[in-house]
Amino acid sequence: MTTFPKGLMISAPASGTGKTTVMLGLLRALAEDGLVVQPYKSGPDYIDPAFHLAAAKRPSFNLDTWAMDGGLLDAVAGQATGAEICIGEGSMGLFDGVATRGQTGFGSSAETAKRMGWPVVLVIDVGGQAQSAAATALGFKSYDPEVPFAGVILNRVASPRHERLTRLGMERAGVKVLGSLPRRGDLALPERHLGLIQAVEHPDLEAAIAGYATFLREHVDLDAIKAAALGADAPGTSTLPAPPAQRIALARDAAFSFTYPHLLTGWRAAGAEILPFSPLADEAPAKDADLVWLPGGYPELHGGTLAAAESFRAGLRKHAETKPVHGECGGYMALGEALIDKEGNRHQMAGLLGLVTSYEKRKFHLGYRRAVLQAQMPGFAAGAALRGHEFHYSTILDEPDAPLANVMDADGNPVPETGSIKGHVTGTFFHLITGEKA
Repeated sequence: MTTFPKGLMISAPASGTGKTTVMLGLLRALAEDGLVVQPYKSGPDYIDPAFHLAAAKRPSFNLDTWAMDGGLLDAVAGQATGAEICIGEGSMGLFDGVATRGQTGFGSSAETAKRMGWPVVLVIDVGGQAQSAAATALGFKSYDPEVPFAGVILNRVASPRHERLTRLGMERAGVKVLGSLPRRGDLALPERHLGLIQAVEHPDLEAAIAGYATFLREHVDLDAIKAAALGADAPGTSTLPAPPAQRIALARDAAFSFTYPHLLTGWRAAGAEILPFSPLADEAPAKDADLVWLPGGYPELHGGTLAAAESFRAGLRKHAETKPVHGECGGYMALGEALIDKEGNRHQMAGLLGLVTSYEKRKFHLGYRRAVLQAQMPGFAAGAALRGHEFHYSTILDEPDAPLANVMDADGNPVPETGSIKGHVTGTFFHLITGEKA
């Protein structure tokens, strides 16, 4: 039987403890030591993997126990071929997930760690406590004995005395301390309303990651980190999702950047051709493409540019006369009639759908989505069930076209954002992760 490559899961008791900067510094430090490092993200986040790519120089993939069945999880884990160590980054707190079981679990980082056999490195913010931090670590270590546990990295340590007291508590609890990071105010990554900015927008990402790596190297026992990595048996062979068409024109720029990496990898592995183009550069999709796919991103930050991109819009409309066009989240908004930015400026979009969205009237949408298609969309027939994730702050002012799907949250509650279909054009607010097998 084959095994998953050795790895570790970088997690935390909660969001905001500094695990992303620890993750990036660790990826780069291990790569600098000559290791081939494969990054992963547990859960549906599609911003962090771009930072992982920048740090490890290797594409990062999502592992999601709510959305993915066992075969797809194994196939995504199989993308670590050639890597010497895997480093996964958790989402939220280690055991946080949804209430209703998905395809293989509830979507927690602990489930991912257990399935992959990767011991957990818990990043604990010890600000405002000392020996008491050990109670937190002990609780996480013992909450589920089947989750392998490597130890903790203490973050935001105030002084040598603070570190000494905190280590005494960990020693008493039998918890291994793998590192102790002094408090530094310059380690936070820039943020905006959707969390971290995109990796491509960071003013000096390479210097920031190099700084994180130096910081980790000075304060973390990298040899102990490497020695703690383990892997589990791989159940068997599996495949990534099949492509929805042979020649796929894919919008790719700062406005359209969010597509799950396992989808594109699966499409290419099956022989599909990905033809990237930039709407922001007023590029039209390839005329001989079988499908145009507009991913999510931040079109609301580029409304004026998109409204003025006549070649892009004309090419899109021409394609839609006879062949399919699909947009998800930001791509769906760009296919609509208009988009209103946060300042209240109305920008004309492609007009292939009647959707009008507004960021002036903000409304938070976040969560897993299960959609049962009422009509076909590229790659899926009517009646197919899809799994995805929605994350945006826009408000629907008008969605007059026929609904594409019956959409539910992770617990089966109806969601009003059903997506739309009109002619050859479809759109959803969720980012596709996978289709359910019949």
